[in-house]
Amino acid sequence: MPSGEEAGRGESAEERADRQWQELMQEIRVAQTGVQILFGFLLTVAFTPVFAGLAEAEKTIYVVTVVLGSLATGALIGPVAFHRMVAGRRIKPDAVAWAARLTFTGLVLLLATSTAALFLVLRVATHNALVPWLVGGVLAWYVLCWFVLPLWARVRHTDR
Repeated sequence: MPSGEEAGRGESAEERADRQWQELMQEIRVAQTGVQILFGFLLTVAFTPVFAGLAEAEKTIYVVTVVLGSLATGALIGPVAFHRMVAGRRIKPDAVAWAARLTFTGLVLLLATSTAALFLVLRVATHNALVPWLVGGVLAWYVLCWFVLPLWARVRHTDR
């Protein structure tokens, strides 16, 4: 008799890997779109007239944000390249595990990119002392939505 996930779905290890791969690709499509739009926007900022007038601190925040966006883009596109390089090698369960790690890394980097971009925009737009507090609140919201809530649900609803 199958155990664990197999019992609930009646699928083989290969079928489970295929399903998990498809689910992961759907998740990545959502995250990739967001990171690509954000990264594309960030790349254009350096070519605007306002950029030249930014203080060195804002330029440094910008550079860090662009690098984070680039790293997030790489991590979220990585699973596609990974799959293409190992397709047909009969290692789909391993490919799913590696792609999931890359995706999680990409989400953490997207979190950092989004937070840094928000910090930069609010700092330049307002020069307000509340900016770090506002960004901290948004960061807390991201962490709650992206990590805390799913982990809580995972712990609460996982059979032991």
